Amino acid sequence: MPKPNDTWFETLPTGRCLAEFSMWSADLCNMAADLARIEAHADILHIDVADGLFAPAFLFFPDLVAAMRKLTAKPIHVHLMVEDAVLLSQIDQFAEAGADLISLHAENALAAEGVARIHSYGLHAGAVLRVESDLEIIAPLVDQLSMVTLLGTAIGVKGQGLNPAAPQRIQDMRAIVAKAAPTHRRIVAADGGIRDTTVPTLVAHGAETVVLGSLGFGAPDLAARMAWLHGLKGV
Repeated sequence: MPKPNDTWFETLPTGRCLAEFSMWSADLCNMAADLARIEAHADILHIDVADGLFAPAFLFFPDLVAAMRKLTAKPIHVHLMVEDAVLLSQIDQFAEAGADLISLHAENALAAEGVARIHSYGLHAGAVLRVESDLEIIAPLVDQLSMVTLLGTAIGVKGQGLNPAAPQRIQDMRAIVAKAAPTHRRIVAADGGIRDTTVPTLVAHGAETVVLGSLGFGAPDLAARMAWLHGLKGV
């Protein structure tokens, strides 16, 4: 079964914006073809999981990750938007399905226990913050994380415009992460409101990866879109 190597996270490219492709924007009736189409361009594959309670959507399930795992060695990042009642069981199921990085929400009451559970599987752990959340809630977790993702739109709804506060929040989060114990690489990511008009600003404010939906899957020339993304200058 294809899997990224054990050092995949540490060896992600530096000096350019990473491309994290959201499979929510893939052709859901032909995902294998879309996986093949982005293979040469994706640094990370992003899977959104929502229980209809924590976020107003129902997305995706462990069997999807298991099926994708059979088709690609690209790192799979699972973003859990779920209530505490199912958080730990969801971590178990997606870890067993083949995820490489699992992010939970810093707003979860069980966030610290969830991060420990992710690490128990030998996986990288991340945390996500809603657009309205105080950045400082990340403080108790940040030393244990490999990725911090800031939402730039309301949670779980596609097609929204970027919140005006999002770029500054990215910059402020970079400063928080920089103060963490220097034991391993940590990446600050932007998710939501990702457009050709917003990505340059987000990268300029410190986003190291962006979660690409239609900006990636809908690009008429994907190679050209990736060349544009990689050419953007950050801090």
